[in-house]
Order: sequence, then C-alpha cells, then structure tokens
Amino acid sequence: MHVCLVCAEFLGWGRAGGFGFATRGIGRGLAARGVEVTAVVPYRPGHDEREQVIDGVRVLGYSPSSMRDAAALFHRCDADIYHSQQESIVTHAALRAMPDRRHVITCRDPRDARDWWVEFRHPSRTKLRLLLTLAYYENPLTYRAVRRADAVFVPARFLRAKVRRKYRLRTEPELLPTPIEIPDDINKAETPMVCFIGRLDRRKRPERFLDLARQFPDVRFVAVGAAQDAAFDAFLRDEYGDLANLELTGFIDQFSDPRHREILSRSWVLVNPAAREGLPNVFIEAAAHRCALVSSLDPDAFVSRFGELAADEDYAAALRRLLENDTWRDKGQAGHRYVSETNAPDVAIERHLRVYRELLDDHRG
Repeated sequence: MHVCLVCAEFLGWGRAGGFGFATRGIGRGLAARGVEVTAVVPYRPGHDEREQVIDGVRVLGYSPSSMRDAAALFHRCDADIYHSQQESIVTHAALRAMPDRRHVITCRDPRDARDWWVEFRHPSRTKLRLLLTLAYYENPLTYRAVRRADAVFVPARFLRAKVRRKYRLRTEPELLPTPIEIPDDINKAETPMVCFIGRLDRRKRPERFLDLARQFPDVRFVAVGAAQDAAFDAFLRDEYGDLANLELTGFIDQFSDPRHREILSRSWVLVNPAAREGLPNVFIEAAAHRCALVSSLDPDAFVSRFGELAADEDYAAALRRLLENDTWRDKGQAGHRYVSETNAPDVAIERHLRVYRELLDDHRG
C-alpha cells in the first residue's frame, strides 16, 4: 500500500502548526507499520529542499503558486490512497490528477463565516495574507472536491455536523483520531508549573497567558512557540521577557527536541487562551502527559472534562481552581485515560489502515 498525504505543511519541513504536526504523526505511524508514505506539501520561502525523507516519509515540495507542479508530484507518487489533511484547492488538484485512485479527506479545522471573521480580527501576519489563505481553502473547487471524495472524516465529534452542513454532505463524517504519543514516564514538577504551547500568533492571544505570569508570581510559566509576525514576537518578548517566573523558549520541534516532552511532563496545567480553535492537537498532547487544561473554548467538552473552563475568559480564576487542592491531578489523570484509549498511535494508525483497506477492497471489488 502506498499512501500520499496532502497538506499545506509538514512539521520539520520548515515551521508548521497543527496540520503539519498531524501529517507528520500520521506519516511516521504508517511508515512504522510498513506502509510506503509520501507527503506532498508546498515548500517554504528560503527552504531549498525539494525532496527529503523525514521519519520514513518521503516529503516532496512544490511551488505554492503552481497547481501544475503539485499535480506532477501526485502523478509521480502513483499512490493507492491520497489523504488530504485539511481540504483545500490542492485536494481538488489531487482528485483531478489521479481520478482513478481513492481520495480521503480529514477536515481538521473547517471554518465558517464566523471563524473567518475571528481570523480577520486576529491575523497571524497581515489581512492581505489572510485573503490568500481564504482563497486557498474557500473556493468552489475545494467544495467540489469534498463532495467527490471517497471518504470524509473529522478529528473531533463536534465537527461532524459542521462539516456536513458546510459542504452539504448526505451524511455526517465519521471520527478519525489523530495519533498522539503516550509517554511511559511522566515526572511532574514539585512546585506549580503552567505552560502554553503553540504559535504566538494574535489569534492564539498569548498575551493573556503571559499576563498570568504577573498574577501568579509563585508559579513557573513556560511559553513554547514563536509568532509568524516577527514584530509581534519581538513585542511580546520586550513586554514580558523580564518576568523572573516566565520562560519563553521559542519554537521547539516536538519530534526531534526532547524539551517539548519534558515541559509537558513537568507541567501541571496547559493554558490555551485562543479566540478560536478546532480541537487543538496540543489539548490531546497535554492530556497524554496528565496536564489539566484551561481555555474559554470547549471542543468535544474536552476542557470541561479534563480541566477548567475560563468563564467570561477569566483565565486566572480557572487556573486558581485547578491549583487549589491539587484539583489538576484528577483532571489530568482523566484526560490521560481518555486519549490512551482513543489517540494512542496503535489505536489511531490502525483506524487509518482499516479505512484505507476498506476503500481499496471496495475499489477492487
């Protein structure tokens, strides 16, 4: 079996976010099971590589402005399955290039008009750049590709109705979990430690996490990540960099740098103050490391089950409730049990393989 993963990013192939993390995790999991895996992604400015093997996955890069280049790589792959990790115009290019193969889509973060409005209020870079992103994902060809795909999935239950409504599908997509490593050893810090992991972009509202460091001087805070906007990144470091109980690590590649796992292993709580999310991979990662969660968002009731909801965006009150009487421990343990059953690599990758086998068997039949 040969699987081609189609995505806008691949973690380790230039910097990447949640889509790139999921693509690499799925790719390495499939490769470890003996599957031939190729990932076709756009190359980034300043990234000279056009082909590279990462974790057993052959990564091929094409010019972001050329669907012809992308189509040529899809032909070159000659894969059995083309699996898009988020629907886009490139999903359509894969369908058009290889119409006789099986095409799967995982709608990781489907955005409606309200979601895009949040994006425009909090652009990661510029509003002009965001318009290009909007055109990449929201166009008639993408919508057509979703409706033509052999199978459509979501990584979280609350997205099922949203995807069906957005793309006018006949049935709701099924759940296809994202593989997350479950660590064998977790060593929590002896004193309170709270982390933020993600891009320091405006939509993530990292300043609300950093403000907590001022309100809780006896708690250690660690922010992992960097902003796409260099000026905003510099502002955050100038504004908060002198806090004695705060560490700003910059970007960490969790697949190659042990600090990422060490920070989650030692943290008691992960805080996510984003204005909008799907079901962030970092929620699942944190739960895998027995971290409780704080957020004003509650996809799949993940935060209310495994942490504290920040009512009226009062993150300090939610964090205080978790730290009092070690409430965070029970919440973190509950999250760990849940993701061990649903997102452990053996479970999630086997689910992917079962989907692929069924599609190929139906095709051959």
